[in-house]
Amino acid sequence: MGMIYKRGNVWWIKYYRNGKPFRESYKTTKKMVAERLLKRREGEIAQGKILGIQFEKVSFDDLAEEYIRDYKISQKKSIARAEISLKHLKSILRV
Repeated sequence: MGMIYKRGNVWWIKYYRNGKPFRESYKTTKKMVAERLLKRREGEIAQGKILGIQFEKVSFDDLAEEYIRDYKISQKKSIARAEISLKHLKSILRV
C-alpha cells in the first residue's frame, strides 16, 4: 500500500517493494497525476513487472498434483470428487 504526499508544490508517491520504501516524484503539481502514478506502480509490483521482484511460476499440473496429495495425506473422503473435478478442469484447459 502506498501513499501520496506533497513537498513544496510537487506531489510525491511512496510505495513499498520487498519491504523497502521507495519514493518517487513525477514532478507534477497535480494530485490526480500522482495518484495515477501510484496506482500504476502498485499494479506493476502486483504483476511482478518491476525489477527486484521475482514470483515463482507454478504450472496447473503441479498445483493439481499437490491438491490431490493433500487430499490423500488428509484422508479426505471426497478425494474421488476432487479427481473428477481436476479431470474436468484439465479437459477445459487443454482446449
